[in-house]
Amino acid sequence: MRTETRGTSVEPPAPTVDLAPAGDQCSQSRGRPDRSVSPQRYWFKVLCFSLVAMTGLVSDLWSKHTVFSWLKFPGQHQVWKGSFVGIPVDFQFATTFNLGALWGMGQGQTWLFASLSIVAVFALAYFVWTGQAVESWSLTIASALLLAGTLGNLYDRLGLHGYHNQDGPIYGVRDFLDFVFFDGGFHWATFNLADSFLVTGAILLILQSFLQPTSQPVISSATPQSCP
Repeated sequence: MRTETRGTSVEPPAPTVDLAPAGDQCSQSRGRPDRSVSPQRYWFKVLCFSLVAMTGLVSDLWSKHTVFSWLKFPGQHQVWKGSFVGIPVDFQFATTFNLGALWGMGQGQTWLFASLSIVAVFALAYFVWTGQAVESWSLTIASALLLAGTLGNLYDRLGLHGYHNQDGPIYGVRDFLDFVFFDGGFHWATFNLADSFLVTGAILLILQSFLQPTSQPVISSATPQSCP
């Protein structure tokens, strides 16, 4: 429609059309998963997420079982000693139990960290169900690594590994990867594969937060539809 005002042609502004279906907006507002756009892509990412998480969990539990069955506890075995980019490195297997968190923090707080691990597992499951944890491939891999690491260490914190001491079951995480740098000048905290998965997943999440573009809000003149 054209409006004539004193010989001047005025074109009314075209309204911005929101192409998102009303059902999708209702699902997002309620926190339900939005899979209407590409359900095949969603389930494919969930499958990849499950495979990565399961592979990580199995490799962590298998490596712990293998090394502890071989060296017992406590045990030690020299693996490699040399130099890497000019830094003296001494790598060995050293079986030990960590009654705290990463890098030995919070010693004696096993049940606290076990409870936090259970909460983290349910949180990751929720974010996968809603699709937030599989929005991109980096998020998918990061979430899978976090789940694998959390479940691997939770298994140990619950005492399911079967090791005991004079006080009963050991509710601690089995660690065996031991690195010493600079000819004994710096001893890195003994860790396991689950710890590596947790650190790698956290780094990927941090990189994702920096690399993810900021989305601009779109103002729509379409009449909002009420959700049933």
